[in-house]
Amino acid sequence: MTEAGSKSKPDSEWRAILNAEQFRIIRQKGTESPGTGKYDKHKAEGVYNCAACDTPLYKSTTKFDSGCGWPAFFDAIPGAVTRTEDYSGGYLRTEITCTACGGHLGHVFSGEGFPTPTDDRHCVNSVSLKFSDDKAKA
Repeated sequence: MTEAGSKSKPDSEWRAILNAEQFRIIRQKGTESPGTGKYDKHKAEGVYNCAACDTPLYKSTTKFDSGCGWPAFFDAIPGAVTRTEDYSGGYLRTEITCTACGGHLGHVFSGEGFPTPTDDRHCVNSVSLKFSDDKAKA
C-alpha cells in the first residue's frame, strides 16, 4: 500500500497535471452535477483509481446503483481512502479523500438502508476517478 500522503504535491504542480474541472473537484473540494459523471452507470469489471495520483481506490465488485447520481461504492480498498469530519455544508458529513495524495473524492453516508455488506455509500465524483480494467490491480 502507498504510504499516506506520499503522492502529495503543491497546487502549482497539480494545476499542471489536472484539467480545470479535476482541479476544482479534487483539489478545491468541489462537486460535479448529479447524473453527469461518466462512472455513475458504469458496470465494467476492474478497479477505480484516483484520477490525480493513480492509486487504486475501489474495486468494481463494491460498486452499486444507489440512484444518487454519482458512482456509489459500499467499501474502499483497505487503507486507500481517508475519512474526515466535514462541516462545510453547514452540517456534519464525512468527507473521503485519497490517502496517498489527499485528493477529494466525495462523501460517505452510513445507515441509509442499502442492501450492502456495510450499509455505507461512498458517493464519489466521477472526475475524481480513473477506471482500469486491469484485473491484476483487483
